[in-house]
Amino acid sequence: MAFPVVVDTKSNAKINNRSLGGSRVGSLSIGGLAVLSAAVIGGIQYGIGGIDDSMLKVVAIGWVACGAMVGGAWFGGRANETDPFGLVWGYGLASGAMIMSAAMFLVPQAIGLAESVGTPQFGGIGLAVGVILGYSAHTIGHRLTHLDLSMDITAAQISTHALSAGAIIGIVYGSMPSLGLLLGLAIVSHKGPAGYAAARRLRRDGRPVAVLLLPAAGVGLTAIPTAVLPIPEQPIINALVFGFAAGIFLHIAMDFLPKCETGSEIDQVLSLEEHSHHLLDQLRTHAVVSTLVGSFVVVAAWFVVG
Repeated sequence: MAFPVVVDTKSNAKINNRSLGGSRVGSLSIGGLAVLSAAVIGGIQYGIGGIDDSMLKVVAIGWVACGAMVGGAWFGGRANETDPFGLVWGYGLASGAMIMSAAMFLVPQAIGLAESVGTPQFGGIGLAVGVILGYSAHTIGHRLTHLDLSMDITAAQISTHALSAGAIIGIVYGSMPSLGLLLGLAIVSHKGPAGYAAARRLRRDGRPVAVLLLPAAGVGLTAIPTAVLPIPEQPIINALVFGFAAGIFLHIAMDFLPKCETGSEIDQVLSLEEHSHHLLDQLRTHAVVSTLVGSFVVVAAWFVVG
């Protein structure tokens, strides 16, 4: 049985313009990511201090995040209609993977490091601060949408999120180079559906999708430099860092959980009008199932590669 497709009739005229526009900042961002990646490869080849093979994980995470968002934005910018179930599954799989990854790989590290010096509570403190600050930044940042600014608010918000998340990823991998690639890939798995939804919003407002090149490259732009920063080898500090990272990523994951309510982002992107209540009821079931599937995929992958 084919899933119903919701057509955004209000924005078809704009979406049918297949030109994705241009963005000088976006192009420079992709170029910057390429330069940083080349520097890492060169540093490994010539044995420059502070750069080793573990940095290739950070480079890979940066490019996967970039490719996922660019791919999602490309499809979102060219779409004439939206499959609501596909969008919900994209968000659900990604958020479920992020929640499970943070819980499996970051929370135990935070508690374990703090427990090694007899104060496991410090790991919990970092976790709580991360969640609260993530929520605070998101809530205060939302106020920018009510201001008449010259910048594109959608791109600015996503860029800030990508740059800050990248910095945290870099610090985490710099503190613990032995962390597997699975953690980082799961953390940035939301970039695809986020790029798709952002492109739909930009197209609906008649703005170029190319502005999303900055947030697409943002993770790598900050993750690569911060990964080589010297981190004090103090269990308490590292426990706070890992707890804070876990809290931030758990907040991001919870924020990306598919919310199938009237007025939610899913509702706005899909422009649901007729029979929306019945469709939202169906989407809620798919939201739960997709989130569970996303979380169990991480567990299964850990068993296979771990």
